[in-house]
Amino acid sequence: MSRFIRRISRRAIVQALITLPALSLFRNPPAPANPDEIDRDEIVEINGWILRRSDLA
Repeated sequence: MSRFIRRISRRAIVQALITLPALSLFRNPPAPANPDEIDRDEIVEINGWILRRSDLA
């Protein structure tokens, strides 16, 4: 393992670390929730407050 790390340049390691977060941009976004199928006990954050969705209705 140490021989493998020595053969890779620092620049290549830094570039790989920078590209990892960029890969998440190309993932499929989650499908929008159907309002009829929303779980009423789901926990949501609104303006810094942690609430149950049933508390909002």
